[in-house]
Amino acid sequence: MIFVPLPFVVALLLVILLIRMLRQNDWAEQEKRPFLLLIGAYTLQSIIIGVRWGYDVIDILPIQPVVACMIAALAWISFRNLAAERQTSLLRFWPHILPSVLIVALLVFWRDLVGPVVTATFLAYGAALLCLARNGPDALISSRLDGALLSYRSLVITGLALIASSAADIAISLDLEQSGGIHSGAIVAVGNVITLLILGTAASIASGSQSLAALPSEATTPPAPSDEDDAIARALESLMQSRQLYRDPDLNLGRIARKMNLPARRVSMAVNRVHGVSVSQYVNDFRIRAACEALVTTDEPITRLMFDCGFISKSNFNREFLRVAGTNPTEFRRRGRRQYDAADTRPTLFVSR
Repeated sequence: MIFVPLPFVVALLLVILLIRMLRQNDWAEQEKRPFLLLIGAYTLQSIIIGVRWGYDVIDILPIQPVVACMIAALAWISFRNLAAERQTSLLRFWPHILPSVLIVALLVFWRDLVGPVVTATFLAYGAALLCLARNGPDALISSRLDGALLSYRSLVITGLALIASSAADIAISLDLEQSGGIHSGAIVAVGNVITLLILGTAASIASGSQSLAALPSEATTPPAPSDEDDAIARALESLMQSRQLYRDPDLNLGRIARKMNLPARRVSMAVNRVHGVSVSQYVNDFRIRAACEALVTTDEPITRLMFDCGFISKSNFNREFLRVAGTNPTEFRRRGRRQYDAADTRPTLFVSR
């Protein structure tokens, strides 16, 4: 019977994921390119782990720390790119190849430092990702509002996974000192396989989502809104109602800000302070209200209504519908027009503070 190491199975799953994204022409969208490269790096690392620990090929071992540093840098570039108001060329991030270059140099001149440098790299990029996540879902300006929550969760997962990987490296060092490395193989193989699978899935979700539940853009209680905040909120609501921007499935915070000729962060702060929600929730509330009206005034299929209102994911639609309307679309339609017109069941958008 042919022995197929588990890392090869993980690599196959990641390849399938990568092919699906390429078939969707994701490479044509600049904000998704780093995620494609990231998943490719995950795949390569999983293959290296399979060859090394599945077939005990030691010669391939030096490649692993180089790719590891590349993965950490690509993870940061991918999410940082989503947080940029305007997409730029990947060449702008060239300094982030330096950790991998440093590892190559250390492999030649000073191998004892390779482990500590990889650990420090993972800790640094993991901390940077979690720092980026402090501003909530609205930090990912270029992320599609329909899936901003999933992108944000993927950001947090990736940051924690990088820090966990550095902790695993420390555990391996301690194992080498105390027991001569008896458990190191198991720690590396199992830890890396699980981490790569989780990270690959997170990268795929983030690239395709382009809202933690009910998290506003600020991590703490927002300050009282200023007159400028109120003016921005009124202008945004007028824009939503007159032009129905919420029906655009690719709408993101960056596009909204450009239409208002304001910085994205300023729009996010105004929405958070006035309405106490993130921009993704703000827009999704408009979408759900439109869906509620269509459910009781038309006989259109729920899936078609979902697309017409700006959602592209059924899971996102059902989650947001439950949050706003307190029930599922099928039950809401079943209640009929009379219940919809009643004050206690009509979805309320916002009440300014």
